[in-house]
Amino acid sequence: MELLRGYGAVAIAYSGGVDSTYLADVAHDTLGHGARILLGDSPSVPRSEVEEATDLARRRGWNFQVLFTDEFQNDDYLRNDGARCYHCRTELFTKMRDYAERAGVAVLAYGEIVDDLGDTTRLGAKAAKEFRVVSPLIEAGLTKAEIRALSERRGLPTHDKPSFACLSSRFPVGTRVTLEDLAKVERAEETLKRLGFKQYRARHHGDTCRIEVDPADIARLADDPTRHAVVRGVTEAGYKFVTLDLGGYRTGSTAE
Repeated sequence: MELLRGYGAVAIAYSGGVDSTYLADVAHDTLGHGARILLGDSPSVPRSEVEEATDLARRRGWNFQVLFTDEFQNDDYLRNDGARCYHCRTELFTKMRDYAERAGVAVLAYGEIVDDLGDTTRLGAKAAKEFRVVSPLIEAGLTKAEIRALSERRGLPTHDKPSFACLSSRFPVGTRVTLEDLAKVERAEETLKRLGFKQYRARHHGDTCRIEVDPADIARLADDPTRHAVVRGVTEAGYKFVTLDLGGYRTGSTAE
């Protein structure tokens, strides 16, 4: 990609999701060692996601490094008042900028795509603008559907990966994020993952866990053997009540 080649070297925010994985792989092919692939790690990222993203980066031979971020030391983030994503991205981009300065890399990039432009909940774009983080996939005019197709051509296992957001997004706006409750959410979602669900969320509402799955999977989850397994796993995670949202999976339901 000529756009990437023009950077000479670039530090890319990598999460293991569809978009950042595609960007990282293209940057690696284009710039080689000059593409610095940086995975931000914090308690808001499930351990299974970190492991899968790390394994993929190593298998693809990228110039890869994990950056540990400290947003859980920031009360503005923990307060979860609607600007949480902004504070999270600010922390990530600060760590990336510090890394890039040490490595002599002038350009920071992340995997924002055309589809993201109309999503007003993605306050990370504000932080990206402040840190002058570029969006090569937007500049190339790529949509999610196109990136999935291009990823499949590259043999990337993420081509059909469901959408994912950090675990803190499972808390309704105004509900404080704590490490204890975050661990409950992670354990609840690991139950759903273990049972074979692909698109899911375990939304945190105090002692109640509100589960969202793809509408096509609602009947399977409600089937007695699966339902009992879900209830057992989620209550063992620390919840008293387990509910199934009949509206199914949707993004941003905790911000509604």
